[in-house]
Amino acid sequence: MADTAKPKTGTARSSGTRRRGRKDTAAGLAGETPDVLLDYYRQMLFIRRFEERTAQAYTQARIGGYCHLNLGEEATVVGLMTALQQRDYLFTNYRDHGYAIGKGMDPKRVMAELYGRSDGVSRGWGGSMHMYDTETRMLGGYGIVGGQLPLATGAALAISYRGGDEVVMCQMGDGTTNIGAWHESLNIAKLWNLPIVFVVINNFTGMGTTVDMSSAEPELYKRGSAFRIEGERVDGRDVLAVRDTAARLVERAREEQTPFLLEAWSYRMKGHSVVDPAKYRTDEQKDEARSEENDPIALFGARLSEAGILTDELRDELAASVKEEVAEAADFAENSPHPDVSTLFDYTYATPVPNESRRMPADPVFAE
Repeated sequence: MADTAKPKTGTARSSGTRRRGRKDTAAGLAGETPDVLLDYYRQMLFIRRFEERTAQAYTQARIGGYCHLNLGEEATVVGLMTALQQRDYLFTNYRDHGYAIGKGMDPKRVMAELYGRSDGVSRGWGGSMHMYDTETRMLGGYGIVGGQLPLATGAALAISYRGGDEVVMCQMGDGTTNIGAWHESLNIAKLWNLPIVFVVINNFTGMGTTVDMSSAEPELYKRGSAFRIEGERVDGRDVLAVRDTAARLVERAREEQTPFLLEAWSYRMKGHSVVDPAKYRTDEQKDEARSEENDPIALFGARLSEAGILTDELRDELAASVKEEVAEAADFAENSPHPDVSTLFDYTYATPVPNESRRMPADPVFAE
């Protein structure tokens, strides 16, 4: 077990937040290429602006259904996606927009999917929680808590069975560590020595309940020990720390053919979903989550500025470029056609199914 960003002890459960002090977990910027660092910064900024535009579109009723944002998680997203090879597979939960973009999906098609349009990555039928693209090997987006774990484990089994060298990364929220599929999947993964890295995104709150109040072992990276799975924790606000730790575990999973567990902690800036006002948090907790001290973009931008890599002029240029690209994605989604009603039942099953019901909502239950 390794804890590369251990939280301060002695915090009260009643606070609802396990306070974390800022602690750099990467070895500084030495040896890093400025262009790469700026690319990370731009990716993080793009995800932030993309999600803010998504929230705006939701309030304008351009996006429907459930919608969960990656606000505050940008460094974790970029770090994890950078650690994967193009041939590796990714399974996520419903907070998946940033991961879809980071894995290589066209942001325009991601936004179109959010709008429910036919140019979306799932033809407009999946929506926010169901990003899916076999070409980039991002295999969901799952709306059921923990629904991705058995499938990701099965994909790792398929790789092992074929003798491949791909790795599966399975991302989830902290609340998922308390469901049955968590225990079953980790047990099988270790029992059969599968090449999979389970990643728990710990934002301290499973929907509206704190980790301390719901988990007898709140140090989530230790919860793989029951299955003899090595676990580590990393500061999810630090893109370089996430990248380095995740890349090491991914390559070990590839070479050693065994599972690993990574916990990345960061602050969720908003409620659980777009429509959640987060009234279960105090004003102090909300301010803490949104402060510059815990904002991964502000933290990384400050590091780059101190190193002379990110100038004010360059910061403005990147901001303008990102704003324009996000606007283009929104325009693309707005102008994409709605799916035709006749395609409502397409892709329900991979192959034809006898007696499959194709009854429309207004059709009678029994044919006359």
